[in-house]
Amino acid sequence: MNDSVRDERDAAIKSMGLYHHVDRVVNELRELGKVEGEPLQANDLTAFDQLHYHGTDAVDEAIRMMGIGAESSVLEIGSGFGGPARHLAAASGAAVTALELQEDHHLVAVNLTQRCGLADRVSHVCGDFLTHPLAGTRFDAIASWLALYHIPGRGVLLDRCRTLLADSGFFYAEDLYERRPFDGTERARLSSELFANELTSSDRYRRDLVEAGFEVVVMDDMTDDWTAFTQIRLAEYVKQRERHLRVHGEAVFETMCGFYETMVRLFAGGKLGGIRVVARRG
Repeated sequence: MNDSVRDERDAAIKSMGLYHHVDRVVNELRELGKVEGEPLQANDLTAFDQLHYHGTDAVDEAIRMMGIGAESSVLEIGSGFGGPARHLAAASGAAVTALELQEDHHLVAVNLTQRCGLADRVSHVCGDFLTHPLAGTRFDAIASWLALYHIPGRGVLLDRCRTLLADSGFFYAEDLYERRPFDGTERARLSSELFANELTSSDRYRRDLVEAGFEVVVMDDMTDDWTAFTQIRLAEYVKQRERHLRVHGEAVFETMCGFYETMVRLFAGGKLGGIRVVARRG
Protein backbone atom coordinates (compact mmCIF):
# COMPACT_ATOMS: atom_id res chain seq x y z
CA MET A 1 0.00 0.00 0.00
CA ASN A 2 1.43 3.39 -0.95
CA ASP A 3 1.66 6.17 1.61
CA SER A 4 -1.26 8.19 0.22
CA VAL A 5 -3.67 5.24 0.43
CA ARG A 6 -2.51 4.39 3.95
CA ASP A 7 -2.96 8.04 4.95
CA GLU A 8 -6.54 7.87 3.65
CA ARG A 9 -7.23 4.76 5.73
CA ASP A 10 -5.57 6.42 8.73
CA ALA A 11 -7.80 9.48 8.33
CA ALA A 12 -10.95 7.37 7.86
CA ILE A 13 -10.42 5.37 11.05
CA LYS A 14 -10.40 8.62 13.02
CA SER A 15 -14.19 8.68 12.65
CA MET A 16 -14.13 6.37 15.69
CA GLY A 17 -14.06 8.46 18.87
CA LEU A 18 -11.78 6.07 20.74
CA TYR A 19 -8.96 6.98 18.35
CA HIS A 20 -9.16 10.74 18.92
CA HIS A 21 -7.02 12.74 21.35
CA VAL A 22 -3.89 10.59 21.63
CA ASP A 23 -2.51 13.29 23.93
CA ARG A 24 -4.70 11.84 26.67
CA VAL A 25 -1.81 9.42 27.33
CA VAL A 26 0.47 12.37 28.05
CA ASN A 27 -2.20 13.83 30.32
CA GLU A 28 -2.44 10.60 32.30
CA LEU A 29 1.32 10.39 32.69
CA ARG A 30 1.41 13.98 33.91
CA GLU A 31 -1.30 13.12 36.42
CA LEU A 32 0.94 10.30 37.68
CA GLY A 33 3.78 12.78 38.12
CA LYS A 34 5.82 11.32 35.24
CA VAL A 35 7.84 13.80 33.21
CA GLU A 36 8.72 13.37 29.53
CA GLY A 37 11.55 10.87 29.05
CA GLU A 38 11.35 9.48 32.59
CA PRO A 39 11.62 5.68 32.74
CA LEU A 40 8.36 3.81 33.22
CA GLN A 41 7.13 0.37 34.18
CA ALA A 42 4.60 -1.33 31.91
CA ASN A 43 2.16 -1.60 34.82
CA ASP A 44 2.28 2.21 35.23
CA LEU A 45 0.29 2.44 32.01
CA THR A 46 -2.28 -0.32 32.15
CA ALA A 47 -5.14 1.92 33.30
CA PHE A 48 -5.05 3.83 29.99
CA ASP A 49 -2.98 2.02 27.34
CA GLN A 50 -5.35 -0.94 26.82
CA LEU A 51 -8.03 -0.08 24.24
CA HIS A 52 -10.00 -3.32 24.55
CA TYR A 53 -12.19 -4.92 27.22
CA HIS A 54 -10.83 -6.21 30.56
CA GLY A 55 -7.35 -4.78 29.97
CA THR A 56 -4.39 -6.94 30.94
CA ASP A 57 -6.66 -9.73 32.21
CA ALA A 58 -7.67 -10.34 28.58
CA VAL A 59 -4.01 -10.42 27.52
CA ASP A 60 -3.17 -12.87 30.31
CA GLU A 61 -5.99 -15.09 29.08
CA ALA A 62 -4.52 -15.08 25.58
CA ILE A 63 -1.09 -15.96 26.96
CA ARG A 64 -2.62 -18.89 28.83
CA MET A 65 -4.81 -20.15 26.00
CA MET A 66 -1.98 -20.11 23.44
CA GLY A 67 0.77 -21.26 25.79
CA ILE A 68 2.96 -18.25 25.02
CA GLY A 69 6.36 -18.26 26.72
CA ALA A 70 9.81 -16.74 26.56
CA GLU A 71 10.68 -18.58 23.35
CA SER A 72 7.53 -17.49 21.52
CA SER A 73 7.27 -14.92 18.74
CA VAL A 74 3.97 -13.05 18.52
CA LEU A 75 2.45 -10.66 16.00
CA GLU A 76 -0.24 -8.30 17.27
CA ILE A 77 -2.53 -6.78 14.64
CA GLY A 78 -3.87 -3.34 15.55
CA SER A 79 -1.60 -2.64 18.50
CA GLY A 80 -2.81 0.87 19.38
CA PHE A 81 -0.73 2.52 22.10
CA GLY A 82 1.20 -0.74 22.52
CA GLY A 83 -0.36 -1.74 25.83
CA PRO A 84 -1.15 -5.39 25.06
CA ALA A 85 2.21 -5.90 23.33
CA ARG A 86 4.13 -4.48 26.29
CA HIS A 87 2.17 -6.52 28.82
CA LEU A 88 2.51 -9.66 26.74
CA ALA A 89 6.29 -9.21 26.50
CA ALA A 90 6.71 -8.28 30.17
CA ALA A 91 4.47 -11.09 31.46
CA SER A 92 5.68 -13.93 29.21
CA GLY A 93 9.10 -12.86 27.89
CA ALA A 94 7.90 -13.37 24.31
CA ALA A 95 9.20 -11.35 21.37
CA VAL A 96 6.33 -9.23 20.04
CA THR A 97 5.89 -7.43 16.74
CA ALA A 98 3.24 -4.73 17.25
CA LEU A 99 1.64 -3.61 13.97
CA GLU A 100 -0.50 -0.44 13.98
CA LEU A 101 -2.09 1.43 11.09
CA GLN A 102 -2.37 4.85 12.76
CA GLU A 103 0.90 6.75 12.81
CA ASP A 104 0.06 8.89 15.85
CA HIS A 105 -0.76 5.80 17.94
CA HIS A 106 2.37 4.08 16.63
CA LEU A 107 4.63 6.97 17.65
CA VAL A 108 3.14 7.10 21.15
CA ALA A 109 3.63 3.33 21.45
CA VAL A 110 7.29 3.50 20.40
CA ASN A 111 8.00 6.18 23.00
CA LEU A 112 6.25 4.30 25.80
CA THR A 113 7.92 1.00 24.98
CA GLN A 114 11.36 2.60 24.98
CA ARG A 115 10.67 4.25 28.33
CA CYS A 116 9.54 0.91 29.74
CA GLY A 117 12.84 -0.71 28.71
CA LEU A 118 11.03 -3.20 26.48
CA ALA A 119 12.36 -2.18 23.07
CA ASP A 120 14.43 -5.37 22.96
CA ARG A 121 11.25 -7.48 23.24
CA VAL A 122 8.66 -5.33 21.41
CA SER A 123 9.19 -4.14 17.83
CA HIS A 124 6.71 -1.51 16.65
CA VAL A 125 5.73 -1.34 12.98
CA CYS A 126 3.43 1.21 11.34
CA GLY A 127 1.50 -0.23 8.42
CA ASP A 128 -1.54 -2.00 7.02
CA PHE A 129 -1.63 -5.69 7.87
CA LEU A 130 -2.89 -6.72 4.44
CA THR A 131 -0.01 -5.08 2.58
CA HIS A 132 2.89 -4.42 4.95
CA PRO A 133 5.94 -6.50 3.98
CA LEU A 134 6.33 -9.25 6.56
CA ALA A 135 7.45 -11.93 4.11
CA GLY A 136 9.94 -14.41 5.45
CA THR A 137 8.79 -13.92 9.03
CA ARG A 138 7.00 -16.76 10.83
CA PHE A 139 5.26 -16.27 14.15
CA ASP A 140 4.22 -18.76 16.80
CA ALA A 141 1.07 -16.74 17.45
CA ILE A 142 -0.94 -13.92 15.94
CA ALA A 143 -3.23 -11.96 18.26
CA SER A 144 -5.65 -9.08 17.97
CA TRP A 145 -7.92 -7.30 20.40
CA LEU A 146 -10.93 -5.52 18.85
CA ALA A 147 -9.21 -4.53 15.62
CA LEU A 148 -9.92 -7.16 12.95
CA TYR A 149 -13.43 -5.92 12.22
CA HIS A 150 -11.78 -2.75 10.87
CA ILE A 151 -10.10 -4.77 8.09
CA PRO A 152 -12.15 -5.56 4.95
CA GLY A 153 -12.01 -9.04 3.43
CA ARG A 154 -11.67 -11.61 6.21
CA GLY A 155 -10.74 -14.37 3.79
CA VAL A 156 -7.70 -12.42 2.62
CA LEU A 157 -6.82 -11.51 6.21
CA LEU A 158 -6.98 -15.11 7.41
CA ASP A 159 -5.00 -16.38 4.44
CA ARG A 160 -2.25 -13.94 5.31
CA CYS A 161 -2.38 -14.95 8.97
CA ARG A 162 -1.97 -18.60 8.03
CA THR A 163 0.98 -17.75 5.77
CA LEU A 164 2.70 -15.87 8.60
CA LEU A 165 2.17 -18.56 11.23
CA ALA A 166 4.54 -21.39 11.98
CA ASP A 167 3.17 -24.93 11.71
CA SER A 168 0.54 -25.43 14.46
CA GLY A 169 0.82 -21.73 15.31
CA PHE A 170 -2.11 -20.04 17.05
CA PHE A 171 -4.52 -17.35 15.91
CA TYR A 172 -6.26 -15.43 18.71
CA ALA A 173 -8.87 -12.72 18.23
CA GLU A 174 -11.29 -10.79 20.34
CA ASP A 175 -13.61 -9.26 17.79
CA LEU A 176 -17.09 -7.95 17.02
CA TYR A 177 -19.70 -9.87 15.05
CA GLU A 178 -23.24 -9.52 13.75
CA ARG A 179 -25.84 -11.28 15.91
CA ARG A 180 -28.76 -10.22 13.73
CA PRO A 181 -28.56 -8.54 10.31
CA PHE A 182 -27.93 -4.80 10.18
CA ASP A 183 -29.78 -2.86 7.51
CA GLY A 184 -28.03 -0.48 5.12
CA THR A 185 -28.56 2.59 7.29
CA GLU A 186 -27.23 0.79 10.36
CA ARG A 187 -24.16 -0.43 8.48
CA ALA A 188 -23.41 3.09 7.30
CA ARG A 189 -23.60 4.29 10.89
CA LEU A 190 -21.37 1.45 12.07
CA SER A 191 -18.85 2.40 9.41
CA SER A 192 -18.79 5.94 10.75
CA GLU A 193 -18.96 5.23 14.47
CA LEU A 194 -16.73 2.12 14.63
CA PHE A 195 -14.92 2.07 11.26
CA ALA A 196 -16.59 -1.33 10.86
CA ASN A 197 -15.60 -2.95 7.55
CA GLU A 198 -16.15 -6.66 8.29
CA LEU A 199 -19.03 -7.77 10.49
CA THR A 200 -20.37 -11.27 9.90
CA SER A 201 -22.22 -13.87 11.94
CA SER A 202 -20.28 -16.08 14.34
CA ASP A 203 -21.09 -19.09 12.14
CA ARG A 204 -19.61 -17.30 9.13
CA TYR A 205 -16.56 -16.40 11.23
CA ARG A 206 -16.04 -20.07 12.05
CA ARG A 207 -16.48 -21.13 8.41
CA ASP A 208 -13.99 -18.49 7.26
CA LEU A 209 -11.40 -19.88 9.66
CA VAL A 210 -11.96 -23.46 8.55
CA GLU A 211 -11.87 -22.51 4.87
CA ALA A 212 -8.56 -20.70 5.48
CA GLY A 213 -7.04 -23.87 6.91
CA PHE A 214 -7.48 -23.35 10.64
CA GLU A 215 -8.73 -25.72 13.31
CA VAL A 216 -11.07 -23.81 15.64
CA VAL A 217 -10.07 -24.62 19.22
CA VAL A 218 -12.23 -22.14 21.16
CA MET A 219 -15.09 -19.89 20.09
CA ASP A 220 -16.59 -18.08 23.06
CA ASP A 221 -19.51 -15.67 22.80
CA MET A 222 -18.51 -12.63 24.86
CA THR A 223 -21.64 -10.55 24.19
CA ASP A 224 -23.19 -10.68 27.66
CA ASP A 225 -19.81 -10.06 29.30
CA TRP A 226 -18.95 -7.10 27.06
CA THR A 227 -22.45 -5.65 27.34
CA ALA A 228 -22.04 -5.53 31.12
CA PHE A 229 -18.46 -4.26 30.82
CA THR A 230 -19.40 -1.34 28.58
CA GLN A 231 -22.26 -0.33 30.88
CA ILE A 232 -19.99 -0.35 33.93
CA ARG A 233 -17.25 1.50 32.02
CA LEU A 234 -19.62 4.30 31.04
CA ALA A 235 -21.04 4.62 34.56
CA GLU A 236 -17.54 4.78 36.07
CA TYR A 237 -16.37 7.32 33.50
CA VAL A 238 -19.33 9.63 34.16
CA LYS A 239 -18.89 9.18 37.92
CA GLN A 240 -15.33 10.53 37.58
CA ARG A 241 -16.39 13.45 35.40
CA GLU A 242 -14.69 16.14 37.49
CA ARG A 243 -11.42 14.19 37.50
CA HIS A 244 -11.49 13.67 33.73
CA LEU A 245 -12.33 17.32 33.06
CA ARG A 246 -9.39 18.40 35.23
CA VAL A 247 -6.91 15.96 33.65
CA HIS A 248 -8.06 16.05 30.02
CA GLY A 249 -10.44 18.92 29.45
CA GLU A 250 -13.97 19.02 28.08
CA ALA A 251 -13.20 17.96 24.48
CA VAL A 252 -11.61 14.67 25.55
CA PHE A 253 -14.30 13.99 28.14
CA GLU A 254 -17.13 14.55 25.68
CA THR A 255 -15.49 12.45 22.96
CA MET A 256 -14.77 9.49 25.22
CA CYS A 257 -18.16 9.69 26.93
CA GLY A 258 -19.84 9.76 23.52
CA PHE A 259 -17.92 6.70 22.34
CA TYR A 260 -18.67 4.76 25.53
CA GLU A 261 -22.37 5.63 25.15
CA THR A 262 -22.26 4.37 21.55
CA MET A 263 -20.93 0.98 22.61
CA VAL A 264 -23.55 0.63 25.34
CA ARG A 265 -26.27 1.44 22.81
CA LEU A 266 -24.94 -0.98 20.18
CA PHE A 267 -24.58 -3.95 22.52
CA ALA A 268 -27.93 -3.25 24.17
CA GLY A 269 -29.59 -3.12 20.74
CA GLY A 270 -29.10 -6.86 20.35
CA LYS A 271 -27.54 -6.87 16.87
CA LEU A 272 -23.86 -6.35 17.80
CA GLY A 273 -22.04 -9.18 19.51
CA GLY A 274 -18.58 -10.00 20.80
CA ILE A 275 -16.53 -13.12 20.21
CA ARG A 276 -13.24 -14.66 21.40
CA VAL A 277 -11.62 -17.11 19.00
CA VAL A 278 -8.61 -19.36 19.32
CA ALA A 279 -7.62 -21.37 16.26
CA ARG A 280 -4.60 -23.44 15.24
CA ARG A 281 -2.92 -23.43 11.84
CA GLY A 282 -3.61 -26.73 10.16
